[in-house]
Amino acid sequence: MIIDLNETTVSTVAKRLVSVREEGGAVALGRVLTLIIKSDHRPVEEAIEAANDASREHPMRVIVLVTHPDDASRLDAQIRVGGDAGASEVVILRAHGEAANNAESLVTGLLLPDAPVVVWWPETAPEAPGLDPLGKIAQRRITDSSTSVQAAERLQRLDETYRPGDTDLAWTRLTRWREHLAAVLEQPPYETVTAVQVCGASSSPSTALLAAWLGLALDVPVEWRYERPSDWDHGIRSVRLTRASGDIVLERRSSTHAVLTQPGQPDHDLLLPRRSLRECIAEELRRLDPDRLYGRVITDGWSALSAPVSSNGAAAVPAATEEPDAESDPEEQA
Repeated sequence: MIIDLNETTVSTVAKRLVSVREEGGAVALGRVLTLIIKSDHRPVEEAIEAANDASREHPMRVIVLVTHPDDASRLDAQIRVGGDAGASEVVILRAHGEAANNAESLVTGLLLPDAPVVVWWPETAPEAPGLDPLGKIAQRRITDSSTSVQAAERLQRLDETYRPGDTDLAWTRLTRWREHLAAVLEQPPYETVTAVQVCGASSSPSTALLAAWLGLALDVPVEWRYERPSDWDHGIRSVRLTRASGDIVLERRSSTHAVLTQPGQPDHDLLLPRRSLRECIAEELRRLDPDRLYGRVITDGWSALSAPVSSNGAAAVPAATEEPDAESDPEEQA
């Protein structure tokens, strides 16, 4: 069910939510958190759909705040419940003009009582999420540096402005890569890794975060190599771990599969598909405490990472100076 409320107020929206629950018999007690999705100029339907899917695992109230600061002052709203909202309640607020000046006051009256708050900026994120008015009321703050043209510069700013509770979906997309690499190193022979090489598309911030994590976890120099995105690959291409007995190589061969090569063993084909936006959001909502490992990677690991070099032997330039393909998808960047 979809209910449109034009030129309304936050209190009117809150009262209508209560009446909808009473009329339809819906129960709000099972909602475990409030997810705020902040966007400029338009609702991000892909983000709303991902939140709806994730709500089947994490029942929640979703507040989508869309601001139009240059228009005449007014507040329009839309309420989605039932089949149009998954296992959540979705409230879309379109704040125009002066009504968009105080984001915190717009959402405060709609927050679930005594429930954690998560804020997600699916597109343009503030310079310092933890200092943003919405970020200050949230336990977790989710950004996505893959949506930035200057991804490496975006990561650098996250390093400089990091606060406990911050996270980035470019990091979340690395979970399967980290799992596979950790599993390999937990098997014999238990030799020290002496060098690491990470290769990926120049437009992939996940490549940089993987390199920073490996350098931090293994305490070795990491060579971060970048190249132009291919037709099918805008993310991580390969990881090479050097040990005394030979190199371990995890290399993506297609958009869904990778090959693991180890000394003295046959090659292993691994399923390594791109992670969907729904998977990433669901994973981030499983934990509402700060991701301390991400915090160490984005600060200590990132600051220790050497500048990238081109895999074709060209002069080394930061990956941020190359714009990603206009058709690249953030889900293809890990």
